[in-house]
Amino acid sequence: MTVASPWWTPDVHADRRPRLMLRNGIAASLRDWFAVHDFVEVETAALQVSPGNEAHLAAFATEAIGPDGARASLYLHTSPEFACKKLLAAGEVKIFSFGPVYRNRERGPLHHPEFTMLEWYRVGEAYESLMLDCAALLALAATRAGATLFSFRGRDCDPFAEPERLSVADAFTHYSGIDLLATVAADGSTNRDALYAVLTKAGLRTAPDDSWADLFSRVMVEKIEPFLGQGRATILCEYPVAEAALARPSPRDPRVAERFELYCCGVELANGFGELTDAGEQRRRFMTEMDEKERIYGERYPLDEDFLAALAIMPPASGIALGFDRLAMLATGAQKIEDVIWTPVAAS
Repeated sequence: MTVASPWWTPDVHADRRPRLMLRNGIAASLRDWFAVHDFVEVETAALQVSPGNEAHLAAFATEAIGPDGARASLYLHTSPEFACKKLLAAGEVKIFSFGPVYRNRERGPLHHPEFTMLEWYRVGEAYESLMLDCAALLALAATRAGATLFSFRGRDCDPFAEPERLSVADAFTHYSGIDLLATVAADGSTNRDALYAVLTKAGLRTAPDDSWADLFSRVMVEKIEPFLGQGRATILCEYPVAEAALARPSPRDPRVAERFELYCCGVELANGFGELTDAGEQRRRFMTEMDEKERIYGERYPLDEDFLAALAIMPPASGIALGFDRLAMLATGAQKIEDVIWTPVAAS
């Protein structure tokens, strides 16, 4: 059996280096863009009391040992979000974080256990401003890489074209023929049996123990995501409240939230929110997410009480996280994320 050469061998590195240098150039251009637009770069601690409280996020756990030998559980952060929002509560108004985050159970052409996340926040601005930011950053990355088109797995996307804006409800109707919001009540609660019946009638795969969220995700992955970001980028917006644990409800329709995702070539690049600042509601949502995590994976993560306290005084803001490695991958024409990571994590 032939064993692939490690990334550090001179011949493999020589092949990888041009894309890695382009990655560096893109990163420098993005930092310049944020500086020109009066953002402050912040560095957040990777070690956190809670890694995040979304059901399907898996973290790396560790332990802190004090000088007296006392032990405390800590986690590598899956996002700098909690720390960044504490900085907003402290008084910062335009910040960005550009650094490594860690997610367990993730490895493949589009996933890596350690990757670089670009996250930024605007206090007092609507989440639509983040959509404009995304369009600008796509064009900037393409320009720095000398790319006129992003291509991935037979799908093309013009990074200079104005992104389309498509609501989740419209995407469900267009690509799967499903009236999603018919299964969401005015208070944001969901009707699992109604969505299950619709999927069964449509001939989509279901299982008796599927939750509403399971069914939602299956339609997204199988029927919708492959078609997003073709020709031009797609901003998929107005997610149901049940699928937006950290976003505030839309003033237009309380069934949906101010959440959007950015797609190019069927690849999700970014996830943005009009940020929820109701600490009580955030606690309730986190508990719901952890109940679901325990149901599926048999574990739950603690709540960051410090974060919830800060959220109570955080001003209205919008924030977004962008997977920088994926953006670099598309801009440089790579076909897997490890091609644009300088030192990939060893495979287990």
